[in-house]
Amino acid sequence: MSAGSGTGGPGENLWLSAVRENPEHARGYAERWRRLEASGQDLHGEARLIDAMAARGSRILDAGCGTGRVGGYLARAGHQVVGVDLDEHLIEVAREDHPAVRWETVNLTALDLREEDGAQMLFDLQVSAGNVLAFLATDERRPALARLAEHLAPEGRLVVGFGLDRGYAAEDFGADAAAAGLHLEQRFSSWDLRPAADDFLVGVLGRASRHSSRA
Repeated sequence: MSAGSGTGGPGENLWLSAVRENPEHARGYAERWRRLEASGQDLHGEARLIDAMAARGSRILDAGCGTGRVGGYLARAGHQVVGVDLDEHLIEVAREDHPAVRWETVNLTALDLREEDGAQMLFDLQVSAGNVLAFLATDERRPALARLAEHLAPEGRLVVGFGLDRGYAAEDFGADAAAAGLHLEQRFSSWDLRPAADDFLVGVLGRASRHSSRA
């Protein structure tokens, strides 16, 4: 799999780099979100959008789930949620806070979720919030998107959100998504669906094969 198309991305995974420099980074991140929730701040804008897009009881993948903020909300709303993250501590927090959800420690570039019978799991919706894709190293981007595409149901959708000031340009993301077999169907600048802008990208993607078959 070739590397991402852009040249301005990081040479290594930014989350892993931060944890290497500060072993308490993940713990501090988790505590920050808990403080924000305790203060009464609204932390569920992404999850409300995904819930509105989903039929009741949908199978949803929280890709880069962190402490389970998005996936936990969606599970409480009645969906079948699986969450994955590369950080073991964040997964431990997610399991503690949302014990009814399946949480797995895995890098998106190695995503390979299986049913009990060994079949690959497919999801009606996938969500990658919290700038997850912008943390990826440049050569991780297309492999991660390809893995997500493989786990997408034929009519499923992937919804991503990240800041465009984090070294991942919208054009590069579009090229990486296309190379991974995904088609960018809609683009917004916020999780409440404001028009596209230059500071933040919320993208809704589907399988490219679905669009080619309709052409």
